[in-house]
Amino acid sequence: QVQLVESGGGLVQAGGSLRLSCAASRRTFSSYCMGWFRQAPGKERERVATINKSGTSTYYTDSVKGRFTISRDNAKNTVYLQLNSLKPEHTAVYYCTAGLTCTRFDGWGQGTQVTVSS
Repeated sequence: QVQLVESGGGLVQAGGSLRLSCAASRRTFSSYCMGWFRQAPGKERERVATINKSGTSTYYTDSVKGRFTISRDNAKNTVYLQLNSLKPEHTAVYYCTAGLTCTRFDGWGQGTQVTVSS
């Protein structure tokens, strides 16, 4: 199972930006669809964005379209999530995930906290 380590979270003011990174342990990183989920306090974990193995196809949940961008660098075994124009409602723990398909994810990182102040 691929091991994932997220970084880049923190406290930012509304309107600010953050870049989350997720480093994967396996050299077969390019064999995995990668994704970002988030879980806000008192809410269920939700899918934020996914990117296919080659990086040529992405998915975003409606609430982040135009604000967040997912990308990957297969040479560095890393997936990124650029968060722009942040709002307090974006506050959550953001989790990196991997799956052999983009419909089923079974590897998870420990999460990184994103807090947006108003």
